[in-house]
Amino acid sequence: MTPRNVVAFSISLILAASVLAQASRANTSQKAGPSQPIFMPAADLKWTDLDPTGAPGVQVADLWGNHAKGAFGAYLKLPAGFATPLHTHTHAMKVIFLSGTYIQAPESKPAVRLGPGSYMMQPGGNYRHTTSCDKSADCVFFVESTGAFDLKPVAAGK
Repeated sequence: MTPRNVVAFSISLILAASVLAQASRANTSQKAGPSQPIFMPAADLKWTDLDPTGAPGVQVADLWGNHAKGAFGAYLKLPAGFATPLHTHTHAMKVIFLSGTYIQAPESKPAVRLGPGSYMMQPGGNYRHTTSCDKSADCVFFVESTGAFDLKPVAAGK
């Protein structure tokens, strides 16, 4: 290597190290969270229809992220008496139930009833189940997921 090439190579390494160090600091600060608290009174939540055709009456209020595009945290509201047939979801979800009685029946297993204060980690992938809300009251729950929300019906007999 000529002295000129050694100098050019050394400068390239220094510049690359500087850029990587800046990127590392930027990523660390983003993971640390906001420097100010975020307050969201219940009256300010923006409830929208989740899927008026496939899930009539179900509403969602995103708290962070976007449930339709990727990772998110949101409230979901199922109307009293709501029920979905056998289905799966692509991504796992962590769920905390706030009101009503949520009912989930894993395929070929007894239904599980979860009331306010209950927790559920629901796997993604091929976890087949039905979902419903007891007819006595709407079901409101908090959901967090690393991927977008979807509901994939399981065809009968498959």
